[in-house]
Amino acid sequence: MPRSQRNDNFIDKTFTVVADILLKVLPTSNREKQAFTYYRDGMSAQSEGEYAEALQNYYEAMRLEIDAYDRSYILYNIGLIHTSNGEHGRALEYYYQALERNPSLPQALNNIAVIYHYRGEQAIENGQAEISKMLFDKAADYWKEAIRLAPTNYIEAQNWLKMTGR
Repeated sequence: MPRSQRNDNFIDKTFTVVADILLKVLPTSNREKQAFTYYRDGMSAQSEGEYAEALQNYYEAMRLEIDAYDRSYILYNIGLIHTSNGEHGRALEYYYQALERNPSLPQALNNIAVIYHYRGEQAIENGQAEISKMLFDKAADYWKEAIRLAPTNYIEAQNWLKMTGR
């Protein structure tokens, strides 16, 4: 049974009913409707920490989805799962792919910056001052672009940029 048919809480059930109605009335192809269903099931599984199931749904949504903008959000969510699993290199690959399809995705830019900042802190701990500076500078570049796109978001990043003179 698809995940969307076994949601237990009221909000998920309500979202599922509304989404199902919209899917029926919107003039979209069956392929697009299937892609959205897989994406929705992936988000549901991801929110419950069922990352393997979420990835299966996202990969199936990617197989079906042809719209670059919609694919960017699927790729972004795959990146989130890899970030949660500590697979930062793989996460970066998916965030970059998301940005190729949708350059105005500030949350992907922010997550890339967070990974570079984390790696910069690791470099400091390992006594690699030059590498940490380079990583912090990359983090700053990505945060600046994220903040340009979403000026009221990422307050901590804005403060870090000011405190470090970046």
